[in-house]
Amino acid sequence: MKAIIPLKRFAFFLGLLALSCNVYADNGYKLWLGYHAVADKKLAAQYVQQLRYLKFTAGSPTLNAAREELLVGLEGMLSLKPQDIEKPNYSTLFVGVSSSLNLPKNTIAQSEIQQTGKEGYLIRSVTINNKKCIVITAQTDIGILHGVFGFLKLLQTQQAIGVLNILEYPRIMYRVLDHWDNLNRTVERGYAGSSIWNWHKLPGYIDQRYIDYARASASVGINGSVVNNVNANALMLTPEYLEKVKALANTFRPYGIKVYLSVKFSSPIDIGGLKTSDPLDPQVIQWWKDKADEIYRGIPDFGGFLVKANSEGQPGPQAYKRSHADGANMLADALAPHNGIVMWRAFVYDNNVPYDRAKQAYNEFKPLDGQFKSNVIVQVKNGPIDFQPREPFHPLFGAMPNTPLMIEFQLTQEYLGFSTNLVYEAPLFKECLESDTYAMGKGSTVANIITGKFNPKLITGMAGVANIGSDVNWCGHPFAQANWYAFGRLAWNPAQSSATIAADWVKMTFTNQPAFVAPMQSIMLQSRENTVNYMTPLGLHHIMGVNTHYGPGPWVDNAGRADWNATYYHKADSAGIGFNRSSTGSNAAAQYQPPVRDMFENLTTCPDEYLLWFHHVRWDHKMRSGKTLWDDMVHHYYMGADSVKQMQRTWDKMAGYVDKEQFQTVKQLMAVQYDEAISWRNSCVLYFQTFANRPIPAGYQMPAHPLSYYRNRKYLQAPGIGGNQ
Repeated sequence: MKAIIPLKRFAFFLGLLALSCNVYADNGYKLWLGYHAVADKKLAAQYVQQLRYLKFTAGSPTLNAAREELLVGLEGMLSLKPQDIEKPNYSTLFVGVSSSLNLPKNTIAQSEIQQTGKEGYLIRSVTINNKKCIVITAQTDIGILHGVFGFLKLLQTQQAIGVLNILEYPRIMYRVLDHWDNLNRTVERGYAGSSIWNWHKLPGYIDQRYIDYARASASVGINGSVVNNVNANALMLTPEYLEKVKALANTFRPYGIKVYLSVKFSSPIDIGGLKTSDPLDPQVIQWWKDKADEIYRGIPDFGGFLVKANSEGQPGPQAYKRSHADGANMLADALAPHNGIVMWRAFVYDNNVPYDRAKQAYNEFKPLDGQFKSNVIVQVKNGPIDFQPREPFHPLFGAMPNTPLMIEFQLTQEYLGFSTNLVYEAPLFKECLESDTYAMGKGSTVANIITGKFNPKLITGMAGVANIGSDVNWCGHPFAQANWYAFGRLAWNPAQSSATIAADWVKMTFTNQPAFVAPMQSIMLQSRENTVNYMTPLGLHHIMGVNTHYGPGPWVDNAGRADWNATYYHKADSAGIGFNRSSTGSNAAAQYQPPVRDMFENLTTCPDEYLLWFHHVRWDHKMRSGKTLWDDMVHHYYMGADSVKQMQRTWDKMAGYVDKEQFQTVKQLMAVQYDEAISWRNSCVLYFQTFANRPIPAGYQMPAHPLSYYRNRKYLQAPGIGGNQ
């Protein structure tokens, strides 16, 4: 006989079941825009009093999006409902472009508002009719959208809003995410699932994910999206796909995000029926002009082209004995009537070039300084090899004063443990941005160069290779979202600190509880250095597994071409280890300005973190630590792995502060990361020991397996397999 449960008791049972099943689990989809309720009741009451009534001058799609975002945020954090706060005659929060707010005269000087430019905003505490009010204003609708996100961040991070005077504007013009997404929805070097662009369903079906992608990107000031792989497929320029791209452009437009396309230089041949793609051929020139006109007829605010040419087998102008400038300028002329730009990548290397791979981009592009059209920006990776865990800044920064340079960072963790490793990349970005090139004297930092400080006539840009995929939490690892967030913040203003950005992201994503924020901020700030230590300490680089780029592979020596082999870069032998890039070696150090060159050139002044990048060093060389090089290297490898264990211990104490699903996700991934750190440590220490012929110092745990065990490990199912970018 079945038991009969009374209705009220059954409802109560369902409630308990819902709680036990964590129905409202935070799966990470909302990113940093979850707008969690303000837990501090006193502060929440203060906010409500200060924001009781709202006047929002909406109308355009962008202003409507901004209004909706503000209302969603206020309801989520403060339970303020639209019908309760939007009053026509009594307001404490005014939001709108300066020309339509109708504020009392002299409330805010027009000259101040003009400082916001086309995308910035002003948030000001003022007194209107004897009432304390807050005004969010700008010159443009997009500025208002950015201002709304900026104001919501104040509430999310629980800042005082009683006295506000915030003027914000971007220091960089083009702030672009580069998606290495293919038409078949695979993502090259993507570790968070398939591509979010469902080309099959476009243009008819607009996934909510596209809108939320635009919201999240706009919230940190990103204003461009290259939606396809730099290893481009010419089909992207066919009418069928341009209709699909148009649908994305229409979706992104209210959020101030322009669409760009990676294009294949041989497209006139591949889809145009021509026999050449020579950039000086009149038919080729006309083909690209016609194609640009076609694109802009459907997408009036199309951003422009990203081009990878004459690198890793990609076609380019050099096949016709033309220069990179010839190729870029031809495309620039086609886009110029529509105010489009060309982002021409400087990532070039060729197996047939006999000198150090680190030198090739400089050697090819430096002589072209001043030869590019004004709407061409040369996209330069942060370092001269390829997004390694640590590289010195690229010598092209400061070497081309008459050419716009767009720095390129990699958010997807191709060489940083994919999406299984917690690596907060802002310290990596800042390390490069704050490097002094001395190109125009002391203070010529990379940041000052790319923001146009020394040549204000140049366009400016920052690109980030996206780490976004179809995984429910977008980036595979919950903490990998912070790299998307940090990129946007630093592209808006490179002067912001890694620590501030980390704290803001933690508060907006998880909780404002200090007992959680402080240790998580500390973990994030240390995480990149931990990874460098257990992967590539002291300037080692490019010693990962071949093809997948996953796991250690310092022994790789049969990859098919010299500069794909780890042994090409570390050059370990019985005497020592490291790539000699001083004047007695490849002389790559000479590509830097004299003060930087001299620092790297001299073994005694070269920083430890770049030592083996620039020098082949004896195993018994005495380091600044007082240890020999061998002992110091071993110490770094063990310290890196031990740091991951410490991260695990800290996270285990955080269970009560975050959602159970998020907690378990990070806990499991940290365990994976620790296993990977041990694998890296043991593989590299045992392998390099065969050359150093020295014991692992006393006090360190001996590896659990012999070198042969680690050499025989395979990672056949590692995601994102493909060529370099």
